[in-house]
Amino acid sequence: MSQQALEGLRMQFEKEIGVFKQLEKDREKYIENRQKLEGQFTENTMVKQELDLLEEDSKVFKLIGAVLVKVDLTEARSQVEKRLEYIQGETKRVEDQMNDSNDKKKVMEQKLTRIQEDMQKILQSGKK
Repeated sequence: MSQQALEGLRMQFEKEIGVFKQLEKDREKYIENRQKLEGQFTENTMVKQELDLLEEDSKVFKLIGAVLVKVDLTEARSQVEKRLEYIQGETKRVEDQMNDSNDKKKVMEQKLTRIQEDMQKILQSGKK
């Protein structure tokens, strides 16, 4: 009886380890996404600062593919503001995903610990 229970726990443990590893991969992906967003935010903040220094009659160009296209200064500022807002929203979403993943990971760690403890109890009871 205890051998069957031990085997069942071992199979459950291996399954849960797979879930745990996937949570780790997801966490790494979220960190990578957040870093990319932080870089984009910094870049767009610098663009905004430069646009804020310009006079209203300044000429502004936007690179689209291999072509520079003239853009109204007000429109350029508006686009950069919208981009910054979007990046902040995406950063919040990624951080929420990271927090959710961390919570799931903690629950999974507790589950794995309980399974290990149960396996040890079965092994110790078999030695007696």
